[in-house]
Amino acid sequence: MADNDIGTAGPARGDGKGTTNAARNRSAPSRSARSSGASQEAMKKQIAELKREVSRLNRMLADQAEERAYGWYQSAAERASDMYHEAADRASDLYHGASKRASRTAKQLRTQAQGVSETVQENPGTISSAVVMGGLVGVLIGLAMARSARPDPDWFRHWNR
Repeated sequence: MADNDIGTAGPARGDGKGTTNAARNRSAPSRSARSSGASQEAMKKQIAELKREVSRLNRMLADQAEERAYGWYQSAAERASDMYHEAADRASDLYHGASKRASRTAKQLRTQAQGVSETVQENPGTISSAVVMGGLVGVLIGLAMARSARPDPDWFRHWNR
């Protein structure tokens, strides 16, 4: 504004070298409007540039988050895979151990069953007398239990209904 001022603020001198206050006041709004329009354009450019910068930063952050999430996923998948393989190995070891024990037990049972079978074939009278004795003991236990229980006086009617 100072570049355009020729004279001082005072009455017009009449020689054309000074300006009046009215002339100065008329040119001030147009210069102010031009400078405010230019500053608005500059602000719009700065805002657009800031928006581009913010979107670039958002993309960078999203890429970093994606990389971290992918890394976390990979490590979790590896841990889960390791745990699965460990459990499968442990189950396999347990199965093989149980299979060996069952095989040994079955072999022992076969040996004992073969021994009992041979004894029965060699001594049929001894085995039959042992079975008869077991049966008699069972009958005696049953009779003892029946006598100790309170008899039902209507047992006959119960069966005739």
